[in-house]
Amino acid sequence: MKKALTLIVALALMGISCKEKEKTAEGPTQMEQVMAIHDEVMPKMGKLGKLVGELKSKVDTTEMGLKYESSMKELQDANTSMMDWMVNFGNRFDSAEILDGKELTEQKQQWLNEEELKVKALKEQINSSIAKAEALLAN
Repeated sequence: MKKALTLIVALALMGISCKEKEKTAEGPTQMEQVMAIHDEVMPKMGKLGKLVGELKSKVDTTEMGLKYESSMKELQDANTSMMDWMVNFGNRFDSAEILDGKELTEQKQQWLNEEELKVKALKEQINSSIAKAEALLAN
């Protein structure tokens, strides 16, 4: 009886282990990809704030001053978009789904598809607003 129980436990662990290997062999999950995009752009938020500060001191009523103001607004909008995305994402998914790969319901899978599109657009918004501000400040 003890040997049979040991054999069952060993087979179960092997099955779990094989499933984990299959999962990692397939590459990152969609949730991991979404979080990787977030993790890529999140560190840029400090740079965003720094650029806003640099631009703010140059804003005035001249044509160039108005360009600085426009660029500053784009940076601020990108910051707001990031904060809103994180709040909304956190409201849709729990930590087990985000961090532990808990299986998603059909509804949550649909939401994840939406969030993937949103975070890709967010990445573009952040990167383009930073690039524009840096180019403007380099002149």
